[in-house]
Amino acid sequence: MNRFLIILLFLALHFRLHAQQFSQYNTGTLYDSFENPTQKAFTPDSSRQIAFNLFVPNFNFGLSITGNAQSAIKSRVFLDQYIDPSLTLGQKNFNYANANFNAYFFMLKVYTSMDGNSEIGFSGQTKAEGHSTLSDETVQLLADNTRFTNASYSDVFNSSYSFQLYHQVSLHYRENLDERFALGIKLSALFGVIANQVNITHSVINIDRANDQAFLSLAGNYRSTFQPGVFSTHDLIPNSRNPGAAISFGASYLTDNRIRMQFNVKDLGFIHWSRQSAVGEFNNTAIINGLSQPQAEDSIATAGSALVETNATSKSFTTPTDSHFEFSAATDYWLDGTALKYSPTLVLSKQLFYRGFTAALVNHFQYNNLVVTSTQSYDDMRLFSFGGQVMIKSPNAEFFIGCDRLLQTVSAVYSIHNAYSKQDFLNNSFTGANIYMGFSFKIGHVIERRENASNIPMEEHVSFFKRFWERITTKGT
Repeated sequence: MNRFLIILLFLALHFRLHAQQFSQYNTGTLYDSFENPTQKAFTPDSSRQIAFNLFVPNFNFGLSITGNAQSAIKSRVFLDQYIDPSLTLGQKNFNYANANFNAYFFMLKVYTSMDGNSEIGFSGQTKAEGHSTLSDETVQLLADNTRFTNASYSDVFNSSYSFQLYHQVSLHYRENLDERFALGIKLSALFGVIANQVNITHSVINIDRANDQAFLSLAGNYRSTFQPGVFSTHDLIPNSRNPGAAISFGASYLTDNRIRMQFNVKDLGFIHWSRQSAVGEFNNTAIINGLSQPQAEDSIATAGSALVETNATSKSFTTPTDSHFEFSAATDYWLDGTALKYSPTLVLSKQLFYRGFTAALVNHFQYNNLVVTSTQSYDDMRLFSFGGQVMIKSPNAEFFIGCDRLLQTVSAVYSIHNAYSKQDFLNNSFTGANIYMGFSFKIGHVIERRENASNIPMEEHVSFFKRFWERITTKGT
């Protein structure tokens, strides 16, 4: 099966970005502090001065597929046949598949000053971002073209996908301006690895059953940095061939009612892909022979691939990173007479360059060093997800594992374990899976306030943000 079919089906199955990791909000883990710029990772009089992940990856992976093609795609991948009871023709029904992968391989953060609870950090991570919009008819043509009974169809194969993989090296800084207000910023250098984009804006198919053939016309645009037989594992090493930059910044405020509010713009940036990339506009027609033959799927995929890559030339291009604006509000409740703390957090997240809005309610239940979390989220595609997390967290060590799509993940694992059956491929509201895990610990001297210090503390200095803040607030007084 050639690259065009793999792109439209397998990539569509395996990548969903719109599945953020909400359960880490307001946990104070090292991972949380890098993802949400104003979140602090240290607690004076309890934490040690340096936080590190010991090169143990802290990662998050999630995916989901929505639409009528769920059964057809899953059965093709796992059973090598198409089970497609819900696919439609001529009704403009689309399937949406997106994914996220985010792995921090290196995280180091240092508590630098008691004045403002200042922290500075460095991190290295790898991220993958993907989006796919696939029409029912595109999957149906591959699954069983005999359902196309008319002689001609127009604009039923209009679909799109985008995918990029890149490395990210970041410098992070956060501090408190006063007892209520905090600022944080994360500056990142990006190193692109792979990018592929296809956007089909016009499509026509004319079917000639008498001669067992069809004429497929596609128009749109194509951009790719990947060429079969050229890419190797060496290309995964960060280099300056595809440079980029990104910024995350945020502010937090503690209200009179002890509600912690956060405002974050996350990973706002771009990648400039090199002139060795293939870029082109396509508008051409190909002949598909042998529609009734067993190899019809490969014939259709070969024709589609040839059309998409028509007129591609070597040229650079630029893509945005998948960025979000997020707002959260959290507070704490101690149950009377117990050591149990309940911390609910409301999170609202909007993607800036793609469709996608999600609301989530994160519920942390903490008893001593054990934290159990339940998360419920609902997005603009009317998908409800339930997640869970277990975390062991002390002032100087933390380990967590969780899943923000718990029911769908359990269902997928159960189906794979039982080698799948046709019943497993009946369409649900959506197909999804998610898993994340992290670890870090702290070393060095315990952070002590002057009045509690057992050692001579570091000489304090007024931090950069605080100096700037004091100039603004005292101007004219």
